[in-house]
Formats: sequence, C-alpha cells, structure tokens
Amino acid sequence: MITMENIIREGHPTLRKVAEEVPFPASDHDKDTLSKMLEYVKNSQDPEISKKYGLRPGIGLAAPQINVAKRMIAIYAQDEKGVQHSYALFNPKIVSHSVEKSYLTSGEGCLSVDRAVPGIVPRYARIRVKATNIEGEKIDIRLKGVLAIVFQHEIDHLNGVMFYDHINSENPFQEPDNAIAIDR
Repeated sequence: MITMENIIREGHPTLRKVAEEVPFPASDHDKDTLSKMLEYVKNSQDPEISKKYGLRPGIGLAAPQINVAKRMIAIYAQDEKGVQHSYALFNPKIVSHSVEKSYLTSGEGCLSVDRAVPGIVPRYARIRVKATNIEGEKIDIRLKGVLAIVFQHEIDHLNGVMFYDHINSENPFQEPDNAIAIDR
C-alpha cells in the first residue's frame, strides 16, 4: 500500500526528471506499482480509509511522485456530470490538443506540494491521449473539462514539470484569452 510517506515532495530531484518509457510487455513489478498507485488515489478519497492511514486526498498520481521515474499515471476522478472515471496507464502521451484553453477557478494542488500555490494554471481545453492500460490494451481517449486538466497535470509530472511552472509569475491570476473557467 502506498501512503503519504511514499510520496516525495517538491525539491526532490526525481520530480524534475523526464521519466522513462515502460517497456512492453510490462513487468509484474510495474503492473503492481501502477495498481498500488490507483489504489492510493481511490483510498485517499474514502473518508474512513484516508483518516485511518493519514492519506491526503488526491485524484491523480504519477510514478515520479513515488520516486519511480517511469511513465505511469493513475487517475480516479469525476467529470462535470458526476461520472466516475478510473485510469491506470502506461506511457500516456498527448497526441493532439485544442487551441482553446481552460483552467480550474480554484487553482491546482498536488500531493507532492505541501503549500498552497495561488494562481491560474492554463491548460488545453481538450486533449487526445494514447496510452496502454494495465491489461496491456492500447487506448485512445478524448478528454475535456476536469479530466483533461487532471491528465495534463499528471503527464506533466512524467516530463519533470510542476503545475506552478505554468502560472504567470508576473500576473498569477491573469486569465488566458477566451479560456473556459471550470469550477471545482
């Protein structure tokens, strides 16, 4: 089981590395790690389990956050309609994106960042992602809204990018032109 002790914090060098591709077929060790990452995200959203184990709630986790420099992400999040989505993916890649931007009005947070970082994090409003799921099947998904933002946040981790790198340092609350504001 992954706990908060397994999650590295900002300043750790692994968070700034570009993670390596996972070779296929994925090893049992990599599948187990990815499965535990998804389990953490699910457990962190359960009030009883998160309290019992001291888990900070999260909706996504990237392998570099547990000091594993491999291209793996786990996401367990609801879209704007309240539909639950669950992903455990190897080698996710954004293959196309909209010109239009979006952002969370509440800003973004991160399990590896123990402080509030105020500001608007501009993201693409719509993205298309190709990846391989934990069963070894190739997937091709189109995402928008909150899910598109979560995927971009986690894929950034695989490239050594932190969410606050996107915040305009001169004007942190400057809204991107014609962007969709998403309340969360």
